[in-house]
Amino acid sequence: MTITVIQYVLGRLRDLGITDIFGIPGDFSFPINDAICNDKNIRWIGCCNELNAAYAADGYARIRGFGALCTTYGVGELSALCGIAGSYAENLPVFHLVGIPGQAMMESRGKVHHTLGNGEFDLFYKMSEPVACARAIMTPENCASETERLIAAACYNRQPVYMAFPLDYATMQVLGQAEPIPTPLSDPISLSAAVDAMIAMLSEANTAVIMPGNITSRLGLKDQVMALINSSGLPCATIASDKTDVDETHPNFIGIWSGRLGIPDATQTFVEGADCILGLGAYMTDFFFGKIDRSKTINIELHAVRVGHAVFRNVQMADTLAELIRRLPKRTDVKGPTPIGLGEPEGKGNDPITAHALYPRWERFLKPNDILIQETGSSAFPMFCARMPKGSVFHNQLLWAAIGWATPAAFGAAIADPKRRLVLITGEGAHQMTVQEVGQFGRYGLKPIIFVLNNNGYLIERVLCKNPDMEYNDITQWRYHQLPAALGCSDWFTARVTTCGELDAALARAESSGTGAYIEVVTKKYDTHPTMKHIHEVIAGNVRINWDR
Repeated sequence: MTITVIQYVLGRLRDLGITDIFGIPGDFSFPINDAICNDKNIRWIGCCNELNAAYAADGYARIRGFGALCTTYGVGELSALCGIAGSYAENLPVFHLVGIPGQAMMESRGKVHHTLGNGEFDLFYKMSEPVACARAIMTPENCASETERLIAAACYNRQPVYMAFPLDYATMQVLGQAEPIPTPLSDPISLSAAVDAMIAMLSEANTAVIMPGNITSRLGLKDQVMALINSSGLPCATIASDKTDVDETHPNFIGIWSGRLGIPDATQTFVEGADCILGLGAYMTDFFFGKIDRSKTINIELHAVRVGHAVFRNVQMADTLAELIRRLPKRTDVKGPTPIGLGEPEGKGNDPITAHALYPRWERFLKPNDILIQETGSSAFPMFCARMPKGSVFHNQLLWAAIGWATPAAFGAAIADPKRRLVLITGEGAHQMTVQEVGQFGRYGLKPIIFVLNNNGYLIERVLCKNPDMEYNDITQWRYHQLPAALGCSDWFTARVTTCGELDAALARAESSGTGAYIEVVTKKYDTHPTMKHIHEVIAGNVRINWDR
C-alpha cells in the first residue's frame, strides 16, 4: 500500500494525539488541505485568518500537548508567524504545515503570486528559522527521516517546527523508511551529581519552597510534581505565569509569588525570605524580577540543572524529578502561609460593578476541572490571585503577551477537550483583535462561557504609561453582547451587565443555560483592582492617576 508525503506526516501527527488541524486553505496548500479532509481520523478546523489559527493551535497544544496548523505560502504563513512565535516563547510544540510552490515553479524563478516577485522562493523559509526549533522542506526521499527528526526536535525542545510541502511533492509516494528517534537519556554521572548538590542545599536550608514552572505541564509531569511536593513535605508556590502548574487546593500550596509587581503579603515575604527555592523550570520575566539571591536558588530545566551558580548538563527533567522523589528526605518542619484568594465579593442590587465586586465573583464562579483562558490585560493580574478549584487549569500568555491571543486560544482549547467547561476572560480591547473566532465556537457546537470586560479602552496601557488619557488608549465602543448572534451563535445566552444585581443574574443564567454564554461586563473607565494600582506605582513611579474618574 503506497503512502504519500502528506499522508505519512498526518499519520505521525495522529500518533502524537493531534486529531484536529487549524488553518486557512490556499492554492499552494490544497494537497495538504485535501489530505486532512480525506483523513477519517483528523478534522480540518477552519479559522477566520491565519493568525487566529496559530493562536488556536497554541491553545490546543496547551491541552493536548501538541498542536498543528496549516497555511499557504507567503502571505498565509507570515500572517501566522506572530502566533508561532508565541508558541516558541511559551514552550508549546506546534507543527506548522505550509504548502509552497512546486519544485519546477521555484526553479524557474518566475514572478509567482504570494512572492515578492524577485525569484527568491526561500525567503519565508528563512523567516521561520528564529521561531522554529527545526524545519525542513519535505520531499519523497527525505519525508520519513525528516518527519522523525522534526518530531524529535519538537518533543525535546517543546517548541514549534516548520514543515514545507512543495505543491508537486506533497502527493508523491514516500521513498524509504525511518524509525522514531528515542528520547535522549540523562548522563548518569551528571544526574547523580546534580541530585547530590540539590539534596545538600535543601537539607541545609531552614526554610525552602518548591516553585513549579509551566514547562512541567508541557512535558506532562504534573503528577510527578505533586509526588515531589508530597514526598518532600515542602510548601509550594508558583509565579503568576505558571499558575495551576500545581494543585492550588493542596495543603502545601501557599499562593502566587509576583516579584516586584506583587502587593506585599505573606507569600511574597516567605518566598523572598526562604533559604532555598527549588524551581522546576520556573523562569522570571521582566514583570516578576524580585529580591531573590541566585545563590539560594535551584532550577531544574529541560536538559540541565542549576544549583546556585553551578550547572549540571545533559540531565532530563523527568529523570531529575524521579530521582528527587526517590532520594530527597521528607521535611515536616517547614510551614508556609495560607493563601487568602480574592475575599468576599462586594456590592448588590443596583450597585455599580467595581473590581471588588467583580473579581471575587469570578473566583467563586469557577468549578473543578474548568479550563480558564485569561487574556493578559488588566483583568489578568487580579485573577492571578484567585484560588483555582481542584483539577482546573489557568492559561495565559504572560511572556509573549500578544494582545488578542486569548479568544482564538480558547477556541483551540475547547476543540482539544470539548467535554470540559471552558471559561474565557478577556478585555474588550484585546477582544477586538480576534473576535471573529467567537463564531467558530458555534460552528463546532462548543459552549464556552465568555466574559468581556468593557472599561472603555486599554486599561492595562493606561496603568503602564505616563499619561493614561492619551488617545491611543481609546478604542471604538461596540455592542459586544450582540456579537454572538451576528457571528452565528444565535442560540447563546448573552447579556450586558452594569450593576451587581445584573451580574449575579447573568452568572446564574450562564451556569444553567445549557448553551454558550457571552457576558459583557461594564465598569468605570479607571475602576481597577489594588493589584493594578500597585503595578502602576511600581512601573510609573510618581505619576498619579485619579482612579475615581
